[in-house]
Amino acid sequence: MRLGDIETIAASRTPIRRLRIALIGDCAVVDTASGTASGTAPDTASGTASGTASDSAPCTAPAVEQGIHLVQLAHELARAGHAVDIFTRRVTPGPHQLAQLGKGIRLIRIPAGPPGLVCADLRPDRIDAFSDAFSRCVARFVRRQPGRYDIAHAYFFMAGMVARHLKDALGLPFVLTLHAPGRAQQRARLAGEALALARARIEGELVRAADRIIAESPQERSDLRQLHGEGCGMPGSRIELVPRGFSPAELWPVPMPEARARLGLEPGRFIVLQLGRIAPRKGVDTVIHGLAMLRHRHGIGAQLLVVGGEAGVASDHTGPELARLRNFATGLGIAAQVRFTGQRPRATLRDYYSAAEVFACTPWYEPFGITPIEAMACARPVVGSEVGGIKSTIDDGVTGFLVPSRDPEALAERLARLHRHPELARAMGEAGRRRACEHATWHQLAAQLHAIYADVVQENLLATHPT
Repeated sequence: MRLGDIETIAASRTPIRRLRIALIGDCAVVDTASGTASGTAPDTASGTASGTASDSAPCTAPAVEQGIHLVQLAHELARAGHAVDIFTRRVTPGPHQLAQLGKGIRLIRIPAGPPGLVCADLRPDRIDAFSDAFSRCVARFVRRQPGRYDIAHAYFFMAGMVARHLKDALGLPFVLTLHAPGRAQQRARLAGEALALARARIEGELVRAADRIIAESPQERSDLRQLHGEGCGMPGSRIELVPRGFSPAELWPVPMPEARARLGLEPGRFIVLQLGRIAPRKGVDTVIHGLAMLRHRHGIGAQLLVVGGEAGVASDHTGPELARLRNFATGLGIAAQVRFTGQRPRATLRDYYSAAEVFACTPWYEPFGITPIEAMACARPVVGSEVGGIKSTIDDGVTGFLVPSRDPEALAERLARLHRHPELARAMGEAGRRRACEHATWHQLAAQLHAIYADVVQENLLATHPT
């Protein structure tokens, strides 16, 4: 199933009315309009999938990415006339619990747990106690509000525990987005055994309690059905497919000479971009190896820009994975061709995408992956691994190329083809831009989610007030 297929299915629904919505996440919330995060300093690009994070928030990079996602969604829902409250745990010390992010959008920072604690640092045997404190604080706030919320949408399993508490205590229906099930991460050897087992138990309970579960890619939907489907108590009909999106007000094609001049890049060089969190599963080493093959087998001396940082590392230029990649490039004899930029301000990302001839994204595990969409929004062809959500984002041969993961030779061959045929690269970039704008803007995805919320609210009304 492709992006356009998802939109067609969603268009058949008819939303019923304006809603009061609670978005819940255990994350730092970055308002991309103002460039600030919940209790933190202005954002700079790090190793998240969208390349951004707050420079002082004690959060993991994926948590900050989740915060950006929440705010983008909230702005679109508010523009459609809905009232949106974002509940997030306060991750840095600060006196302000409530902030107005815009008309119809409030940010509520919940003081639950030590300010510097993040989910990834929790011992598995402390998760229930920690979520109980978070849940009670949110429920106390909700009870004190005039009027009633219509629905909650929880992101990640910890927020799901809060939403389930609100359903049990207040009868509030909820929608759940897991951002890759814990069992799938365990299968890919991305999570420790104890934490994976704890998450599997919790997520099994959550998917049975949720009114809808949102999968962000066909791969994640397949994982959910396999791990938590009919045999585990979750009807497959409750899984909805809604990918992530981009904002056209933030990402658009910049003329290449202009973008390169701002970034201090050579005007005539063939440039490949890799942007995102620096982590082993992201396959940055495959891109580096592919660049070496591009030089030695195809005679093309390209430059590789690696934009992003390593989660949990204070400096842009330190960290075990970054050190490994630098040594790897040196061993291949192409250290001078690889430029590690570190974290960059989010407002510069469109320049980085636009300065490159091609975007390379070769993880060996990726449940969705937002960076291919962002590159397409900037009219750049994408060469990506045929894994997870990437294989449903790239239209192979039309908006870019799909290659096997961990296959630098295949990557080098596709890069060489785009170098030899710049008109093909331009056509693919233009096709990707059209595809992203037609099917993957936040405006379109928020409309899909609103339709799902409306269905759930209607079902809840019929269940509680039968005619």
